[in-house]
Parts: sequence; structure tokens; C-alpha cells
Amino acid sequence: MKSLFTLAIVAVAVLFAAPAFAQEAAASTLHNYSVIAAGLAIGIAALGTGIGQGNAVNGATQGIARNPGAYGNIFTAMIVGLALIESLCIYSLVVSLIILFVKW
Repeated sequence: MKSLFTLAIVAVAVLFAAPAFAQEAAASTLHNYSVIAAGLAIGIAALGTGIGQGNAVNGATQGIARNPGAYGNIFTAMIVGLALIESLCIYSLVVSLIILFVKW
């Protein structure tokens, strides 16, 4: 019986403590959403750039296999293309860092 009474007192204390901390939850919610948004942004960008780089290297290796004499031209174009593809992920990283560390 005594433990039931103690449990009831703790439950009432928890119920009355929640409104006292309600104001802080709004600011915390915005931060939580910004962390989720930053994670999704960099995750989707990494997925897209990974697929794009895979397709680019696939096409380059197939082109080199068909015409080994064009290795220099294909390799140069592939490296430039990979740099442009990777820059999209770097831009997403910059945006994610801005979302995380700029005070709104």
C-alpha cells in the first residue's frame, strides 16, 4: 500500500512538472527538426552522388574497354565529371552545417 501511495505521488509530481518545462520544448523542437533536416540533406546528397559517381565510372570504364586508345580523353573527362558530382555533396554539407550552427 505504501509503494502504491509513493507511485501516485511521483505520478502527480511528473504531471505537474510537465507544464513547467513546456516553454523550453518549443526551442528544443526547432533544434531537433534542424538536426533531422541536416541529416536528411547530407544523406540524400550522399546517396545521389554515390549513384552518379558509380554511373560515371561505369560509363568511363566501358568506354575505355571499347577504345583503349581514348584512355587519356575519357579519364580527364571522368575526373572533371566526378569533381562536379562530388561538389553537389560538398554544397549539401555546407548547407547542413549552416542549418545546424546558425541561430534562427
